[in-house]
Amino acid sequence: VQLQAFGGGLVQAGGSLRLACAASGRTGTIDATAWFRQAPEKDRKFVSAISRSGDSAYYTDSVKGRFTISRDNAKNTVYLQMNSLKPDDTAVYYCAADRTYRTDWTTAAYEYDYWGQGTQVTVSS
Repeated sequence: VQLQAFGGGLVQAGGSLRLACAASGRTGTIDATAWFRQAPEKDRKFVSAISRSGDSAYYTDSVKGRFTISRDNAKNTVYLQMNSLKPDDTAVYYCAADRTYRTDWTTAAYEYDYWGQGTQVTVSS
């Protein structure tokens, strides 16, 4: 499985961006897909995840009400719509895919099997 993330850029505080994560290869082996982010000199942190079917999603508290994750399985693509962006959202954003079926969400980066290359999001104040 290969993941490619794109859609990052520079935006002013309060603005919006939409990230996309396109999967290719053996996509049938993927269960949940997630977004993580990593700010300079900080650990990689969980942002949001969506189930294989797209009917359930999970968010870290700091983005609830501002970010929306969705997927288009016909295009093998997961999106992250980011609204009301803040300077603290500045980071490299990575998409990741989990091939393990789980009964609960996992926010641990080491649990995810496939990773995209990352896309930079910069929010200016």
